[in-house]
Order: sequence, then C-alpha cells, then structure tokens
Amino acid sequence: MVELPKRDVVDQDPKTVWEGLVDNPDSALIDVRTQSEWAFVGVPDLTELGRKQIMVEWLTFPSMQINQDFFHQVEDRFQGEIPSTLYFICRSGSRSRSAAGFIENELGQRGRNVNCINVSEGFEGDLSHEGHRGTVNGWKVKGLPWKQS
Repeated sequence: MVELPKRDVVDQDPKTVWEGLVDNPDSALIDVRTQSEWAFVGVPDLTELGRKQIMVEWLTFPSMQINQDFFHQVEDRFQGEIPSTLYFICRSGSRSRSAAGFIENELGQRGRNVNCINVSEGFEGDLSHEGHRGTVNGWKVKGLPWKQS
C-alpha cells in the first residue's frame, strides 16, 4: 500500500519552476497526469533545455487509484540517478502535490535529500467562472513551452 506524504511540499508557480529548470541542470520535471491527458491536452516541452519531462501516472486511469509502482517507476526513469530538485506537475496542482510529498518521503526514508516542489497552478490551471481550464493560469496560460501529439 502506498503511504501518503507526511511533509509539507513547497509550491511554486509555473514561471518560477521554468526558471528553476533553466538555472539548475540537476533538476527534472515529472508530469504525473494520465496517459490520456498527455496525449489529448499536451505536455510541457523542455526541448530548448535539452531535456525531456518524466511522465509517470500518480493515479492510474480509469480507476484513478494511486499507482502502487509510482516510486519504482520514477526511480527507473532516472536509472537510479535522481536529480537534487524534482518539480511535479499535473492538471491543476493537486495530484502533483500528493505525488511530490510521497516521493520526498520515500527518498527521505532511504536517506536521500531531494527537493520536491509542486507546480502550483499545474498544466491547465484553475477553473474559470465558466468552468473551463486553460484560461485563468497554469503552464500553458503563462506561455511556457508545451506541445501536443
């Protein structure tokens, strides 16, 4: 069973996260949304930094249950060489906050100090008054690089 986080996770807005990724080559962006979100909504594009985001579902679609293999899948993506700073992003900043706390706890229990930060507005941002995402805030609205398949 996956244990949920016990520590508070720091939130940063998307532009601050982008600046952190630019300034710190020992950092990475982990997109914890579902495969369908990656395919249909789009993903952050780190090409100009010479990097790719790591994509691992925190909640598995369609059940939306916590991915029991999340830690190992993240660890595998880095081939054991986890950067000193990890940024976590989802649609709005909620799932990514839980995932960041979980990874920070798991690494801490293994004696590894990694700075896990949540992208506060997520990829699509908050709902507008009309109930739509992608118009108020978030990675895309801030004009940060992204692509769609």
